[in-house]
Amino acid sequence: MLIRNKFKSVRYSIPDMRKSSFLKSSVVAAAMCSAVAAMAGDAKYIFYFIGDGMGAGHAMATESYMRDIRKADMPLMLTFPVTGLVSTYSASSPVTDSAAAGTALSTGSKTRNSMLGMAADTTEVYSIARALKQDGYGIGIVTNVAPDDATPGAFYAHVPERHMYYEIGCQAAASGYEFIAGSNWRGLRGKDGKPTDLPERFASAGYVTVRGTAGLDTVTSGKIVMLCTDSIASDLGYTIDRKDPQATTLVDMTRACLAQMQRVSPDKFFMMVEGGNIDWAGHANDAATIIKEVAHFNDALALAYEFYEKHPDETLIVVTADHETGGMGLGTTFTGYNMRLDLIDHQKKSKDIFNQEIEAMIKSRRIYTFDDIKEKLTEDFGMYTAIPVNEEQDGKLREAFNQTFVDRNSGKRTVTYYKSYSPFVMETFRILGDHYGIGFTTGEHTGCFVPLYAVGVGAQSFTGFYDNTQVPVKILNQAER
Repeated sequence: MLIRNKFKSVRYSIPDMRKSSFLKSSVVAAAMCSAVAAMAGDAKYIFYFIGDGMGAGHAMATESYMRDIRKADMPLMLTFPVTGLVSTYSASSPVTDSAAAGTALSTGSKTRNSMLGMAADTTEVYSIARALKQDGYGIGIVTNVAPDDATPGAFYAHVPERHMYYEIGCQAAASGYEFIAGSNWRGLRGKDGKPTDLPERFASAGYVTVRGTAGLDTVTSGKIVMLCTDSIASDLGYTIDRKDPQATTLVDMTRACLAQMQRVSPDKFFMMVEGGNIDWAGHANDAATIIKEVAHFNDALALAYEFYEKHPDETLIVVTADHETGGMGLGTTFTGYNMRLDLIDHQKKSKDIFNQEIEAMIKSRRIYTFDDIKEKLTEDFGMYTAIPVNEEQDGKLREAFNQTFVDRNSGKRTVTYYKSYSPFVMETFRILGDHYGIGFTTGEHTGCFVPLYAVGVGAQSFTGFYDNTQVPVKILNQAER
């Protein structure tokens, strides 16, 4: 599906789902289920949940943790009656970035890495959110990272480079979407450091900007931009690091978006909700933080599912990922045929916060000994107590400590898309991963396929293996047109 050129002349190229290869199955029952779903009626309420970087390993580790450690129900998405597998390659690489993947999931068009809302030939392609808005749907876009990041931006922006934040913000203001939520706009200052006119653009377009949940009740009309209370944060922060119970969360923003949709467009609406921090934790190879981010994503999904239970014949929920991050695998040579996910609850903070603290210690005037740091490892992660450290691991930690603290970062730092880590931080988390029974192949994205889960009107059309460009096609086919 390519939705091209000027919005007033939108053209859809929709394949006949009955003839598409992903439905050519000898399983008659699946075809019958699809037919029944088609007769059930069009989807007036569409929820599109995207766990950024959430591969099968992320989902399965969370399921194991919730089942074995929390003694809770499995993640809601894993209970959905329909599953599929989705390929993620971009037009320029077998390993996609978030911009190309977001463009595919939103517009049905392949593009090159770093390009947003454009086909590979730089032609503008329009998202299903734009198409559905033209058909009278209210539109809500929610993320726990920046609202001008790649995935949310793919639903309203058209730029050749994903880091054109001012231009992306201007297009968000011009979108007319009824609700946009995230941490902060990154185009509020230009390259010269001076403030831009982005706030005025949103105000003139009829948007009321609120920070956190405070003030939401006072907005009785108009469109809403909801940002976090920290005016410089690039994301809402990891669940594992959250100390303030009043801090804004993905659940808060999803709830606020749903309330706005029911207020301004009760007859039909579309919501895209992104769990962006799953990807950030995947880049960090931080298993405990990943699991708790997926669990929080599941909590946001529960709000949509509660709505679905009240409107089962009018609602479609689709959950998938734009790509897999980290090459996350369950089972390591250290644990053998086992995992010890009970140990992750001893981890009190994310790798990124630990990294910040280590960097501050390196820059301080104080001379730290290994015993000082050993005490910190016990306090922050339960290492040397709940998590035993053998002689070999202790030796590697001491070597990394010397490189980082004694020789002042003489060892090679590990650089990922978002962060740079010292040898000591990397060795600490490698050992933690060994004990958890979770390993990683990379600090970047992989070319693995990702799972998809669906429930509701037309859900059966999402069975099988297909490309990410087919996901928005399938969603649009179920919408009330």
